[in-house]
Amino acid sequence: MPHLSTTTVPTDHALLDTPPAQAKTPARSAGRKATITKEELFQATLNLIGPEKSIASLSLREVAREAGIAPNSFYRHFKDIDELAIELINRAGVVLRKIIREARLKASKQESIIRTSVEVFLQQLDTDDGNLSLLLREGYTGSISYKRAVEQQLSFFQQELQEDLIRLERLNQNRLFHPDLAAKAITQLVFNMGAKVIDLPVNERNVVAEQTMIMIRMILEGARRLNEAKIG
Repeated sequence: MPHLSTTTVPTDHALLDTPPAQAKTPARSAGRKATITKEELFQATLNLIGPEKSIASLSLREVAREAGIAPNSFYRHFKDIDELAIELINRAGVVLRKIIREARLKASKQESIIRTSVEVFLQQLDTDDGNLSLLLREGYTGSISYKRAVEQQLSFFQQELQEDLIRLERLNQNRLFHPDLAAKAITQLVFNMGAKVIDLPVNERNVVAEQTMIMIRMILEGARRLNEAKIG
């Protein structure tokens, strides 16, 4: 069994001032607010970004206007838009890992874990909270610092998946060779799928999802038999 990384995946409760909103709710109210929370600034930012607008294109004044505050109030929480963006990316990763982790824990077989993870991942594309689309968009089109923040979140997804795969293989009296690489390949495959299907209609998404699940099974089957192969 290869040495497994002992990097601690943060629970990041501090990143979430309040439970994340399940729908895009206006952060703005009539008139300017005397005080504002980080969560309200996050929500204002999510309200502004979309398929045609990334965080990098936002100005501080736009976010302040959407949040209903004076621009100077923004600096009580963040020094600039970049700091807000990176913290928002980290927050999005925390929220999504929690959702997918809870779904995987309910699955008792590897087959159901694969299907559950992919289905929950796709369901998040249809929610209005914007967390998954944020990671997908900034991971591919964002600045270098944003891409690095997304890559870090993907490494946390990968580590948690690796732990689940090892646990299930043991339950089924199997063994994966290089489970870290198997988890990395699956994580990258699923996020690439998400980027591909984000703008597709549901029926086309389902076709891609089924193909992705087959590819994941191929990765896992190969990881079980890798020691039998003469590679290199």
